Amino acid sequence: MARRILRRRRRRGSGSLTRRMLGISAIWILVLLVGGGVALDRVLTSAITRNFDSALDYVLTAMIASSEIGPDGEVRFNRPLADQRFLEPYSGLYYQISGRGYEPFRSRSLWDRALEVGPNHSDMEVHTFDSREFSQEPLRVLERDVMLPGSPVVWRFQVAQGRTILDEQIAVLRRTLVRSFALLGLGLIFMSVLQLTYGLWPLRRVRIAIARIRSGRAARLDETFPQEITPLVEELNALLAHNETQAEEARRHAGNLAHALKTPLTVIMNEATANSADLNTTVIREATTMRRQVDHHLARARAVGRRGSAQSRAEVWPSLEAVERAVARLYPDTTIDLAGVRHAVAHVERQDLDEMLGNLIENAAKYGGSRVFVTVSEEAGFVQFLIEDDGAGIPEEQRGTLFKRGARLDTDKPGTGLGLAIVRDVAEIYGGTVALEESEDLGGLLVRLRLPAAE
Repeated sequence: MARRILRRRRRRGSGSLTRRMLGISAIWILVLLVGGGVALDRVLTSAITRNFDSALDYVLTAMIASSEIGPDGEVRFNRPLADQRFLEPYSGLYYQISGRGYEPFRSRSLWDRALEVGPNHSDMEVHTFDSREFSQEPLRVLERDVMLPGSPVVWRFQVAQGRTILDEQIAVLRRTLVRSFALLGLGLIFMSVLQLTYGLWPLRRVRIAIARIRSGRAARLDETFPQEITPLVEELNALLAHNETQAEEARRHAGNLAHALKTPLTVIMNEATANSADLNTTVIREATTMRRQVDHHLARARAVGRRGSAQSRAEVWPSLEAVERAVARLYPDTTIDLAGVRHAVAHVERQDLDEMLGNLIENAAKYGGSRVFVTVSEEAGFVQFLIEDDGAGIPEEQRGTLFKRGARLDTDKPGTGLGLAIVRDVAEIYGGTVALEESEDLGGLLVRLRLPAAE
């Protein structure tokens, strides 16, 4: 039950790449369309309102141009206004001229109503505003204060029109914008779906190809993919090849170990069956042989398992110092000197580097005289270790035999004979080499270990 819940949570947490990209596209399209729609609505609404106000301003200008002062000081028109709506009661288009001490001069369309005049308000320029002084009819009002020739009175000229027509035009505009932008948004989202479906189709092909590999119908991803996915396909193929190599090496190691253990087990079985008198000695001898084989193959298996890590890095100098301290405690009469490049980094695991250096330096201290000299250098993409001792050395014709499993030239000192064999195998797994030479400075054996340098 817990596994099912965890699996469901993982599925919900991972999500879908298509849904993520489509969600981002939809949100971005929505933001752009809403922002653009609001901006366009403001621009067009302002344009329609300005056009509406321009018509009223034209009427206001005609009123001022047609006005004159009568015999009693009242204002009047010297010619009638052209728009007939001023003569129809409640037509929606009105004017009014007001002056202190005089009755307002109103259009017939106002009938029994009058436009409000602010007592503390002075407009020598045109003033435009919305008014709701008529409860059933919102108005758009333009007004201006003018002093006419021959009159000391400041006259307030007002022209007003119902906003119904203006509001209807704005409503039609907004409905058109909403429908148009909604249709545009749906079209863009549909195009995003098509783009995602077509663009991500190669990933579905990769999934199908991997499923074929898992089912055993194919060994590699051999199809042609777009250049953005080609590096992924190449890495997958390299990973498959690496896994095949690992599996083959594991099978070979298992076979070698089984073959190596077969003979000692047969000897023990024969001795036990025959009730041999020296059974104890035989068991101890053959068990020692089997332990050497197991240790050897385990070391190789660990190195092979860690070799594929691209992050395999080991700082050389801390490893050397750790090994020097350990060997110095085992052989206190031996002087171990370290020299060379301190910042070198090898492309191996620290545990494997410690094991190789430990075997080589311990052998130098065990079979040498009283001095061991270790030199570190870098050359041609490799880190090189020179381990020298002042012992008796090894004849050139016998050096090759030391790399065989269990080979020992000095049987008086404890050991399994697997040190150099393990060093050689682990070094070769990482792409390195190990060689035995004669030390010119100390006169004993020189071991040259080369390992790949880390980038």
